[in-house]
Amino acid sequence: MSEAVIVEAVRTPFGRRGGALREQRPDSLLAFAVSGLIARAGIDGAKIEDVIAGCVCQAGEQAANVGRLAVLLAGLPTDIPGVALNRMCGSSQQAVHFASQAVAAGDIRYAVACGVESMTRVPMFLDITLGQRDFRGFEDLNPELMARHALVHQVESAELIAERWDISRADCDAFARESHRRAFAAIGAARHKEILPTPAVDKDGKAFTLTFDEGVRGQLDETKMASLNPVFRASGMGVVTAANASQMSDGASAVLIADRAVAEGDGLRPRARFRARVAVGADPRMQLTGVIPATSLALRKAGLTIGDLDWIEINEAFATVALSWMRELRPDEAKVNPWGGAIAHGHPLGGTGAALMAKMLAGLEATGGQLGLQVMCIGHGMATATVIERI
Repeated sequence: MSEAVIVEAVRTPFGRRGGALREQRPDSLLAFAVSGLIARAGIDGAKIEDVIAGCVCQAGEQAANVGRLAVLLAGLPTDIPGVALNRMCGSSQQAVHFASQAVAAGDIRYAVACGVESMTRVPMFLDITLGQRDFRGFEDLNPELMARHALVHQVESAELIAERWDISRADCDAFARESHRRAFAAIGAARHKEILPTPAVDKDGKAFTLTFDEGVRGQLDETKMASLNPVFRASGMGVVTAANASQMSDGASAVLIADRAVAEGDGLRPRARFRARVAVGADPRMQLTGVIPATSLALRKAGLTIGDLDWIEINEAFATVALSWMRELRPDEAKVNPWGGAIAHGHPLGGTGAALMAKMLAGLEATGGQLGLQVMCIGHGMATATVIERI
């Protein structure tokens, strides 16, 4: 059996919704990430045998198989196929899994796992409404789902998590402030070697190159943060606000995965190997708690404990998700999102998974760490988790 390794991993900076990347079509942005990946790796693009792309809202400019479109837009040989998949927020992390599994099986030698989301140009839920009307909520889904599972919006699931783990509004806001603090410090220290400088426009439409995540705040107005009303529930009854949940963003990412022996024979340097890849289902009403069993399963498959890890990326969809996970798993909190998370840098849905992988690998290399865990909560009650080991 072949050994699948990560040779290179990159991402664009994440732009705020309606911000610096607003004029970038998502198919072009994904092609930019794929091209940048190949250039950084120093590989002949013709060696790529498949491009697997994660994308959640596959409608509008993200429709028509954005994976294949990225191949064509990137100028790669037309005999390279591409595919788009949707495992919701874990989409491009799942793309990494599928690509590495195909390499490990010996089916292919080189694959690109990637992802994209422009939440500016393709609004969330556009794939459900088909652009015909505004999203009405779960009325647009099969009514039988409500009868069986009483599905709720993810914000309400985040509130249910707060109730179960006794997480307060103050806890959530403190976590959000720390996410911004860490992210701002990482930018100031020029830590993000995984970021591709990306063409962007300022508020006046003037072109410039974006080199950092646009949503990170160096100074937070704590009074304003405390004054924000909960997103869904009445004031004083809920904890989830716009300030302690992930930002809607635009961004793309890409990871080059290869057969280790082949890559080394081609003069490329493998940077990490896979110790575990898992996807789990969880309670569809609580919806976001799958990160707990996914982590436990991934660690068990890797033969590790939480204390063995040097770096952890848990997607900060909501502060309550990360806080409940930490209360259950008891990690060293200094190793959890050391450069901040989605509350600060944003969450471009299908683009986030491969981006967190690129960020984690850069973090492990910057700190001399060896073992990393990436874990993400997913809509409808799922989660993905990956354990990697630096080579």
